[in-house]
Amino acid sequence: MTPPQTRIFLVDDHPLVREWLATLLRQQPDFEVCGQAEDARQALTAMAADPPDVAIVDLSLKTSSGLDLIKELSDRLPEIQVIVLSMHEEIFYTERAMRAGARGYVTKRESTHRIVEAIHEVQAGRLYANTELLAKLAERIVGRNQTTQPGSVETLSDRELEVFRRLGEGQTNRHIAEGLHLSIKTVQAYCARIKGKLALANAAELAREAIRWIDQKNRH
Repeated sequence: MTPPQTRIFLVDDHPLVREWLATLLRQQPDFEVCGQAEDARQALTAMAADPPDVAIVDLSLKTSSGLDLIKELSDRLPEIQVIVLSMHEEIFYTERAMRAGARGYVTKRESTHRIVEAIHEVQAGRLYANTELLAKLAERIVGRNQTTQPGSVETLSDRELEVFRRLGEGQTNRHIAEGLHLSIKTVQAYCARIKGKLALANAAELAREAIRWIDQKNRH
């Protein structure tokens, strides 16, 4: 008797990434790609109607937040195992994703077999990340590396971090508000909190720091 296939849903705002992932996963006889979406709203609607076994989610969605989507899935559809596939390699992104409800974390720089490996591991009931990320995560959990420097990006909340990232990508407050389905006043309030936490004097300093942070990430 043939074992049931693992049904997988893809969430990424880049069509070429979704196409690449779908092609990769369809090569596995025990995997079925059952749906795709480019933003959180589409994904939630589709998965609520026909829940997959696994959702592969990018954190950086243009018109929504991947972390918000993971939290929604954890609350509303906890039977779905979420794996993050992200360009973000910083440990605090891994930690936030896991706290939001993700069971696996794979970076886009890792080899493709890691994605297949991650799906098998989370389906077997285990957490998945590469050895280096798991070691760093363990250090943070046991408190050996819990000291966050004042003025560090790590002091930002999930929503503040999302606003900061979008500022660094050159988005205006209006675009950020539209993308995250917030009012401009709410985005401005987040910007004010970020300036306070990062000890930045004004909007120009905030924009420069956000751009510098994104540029530094892209060079690593």
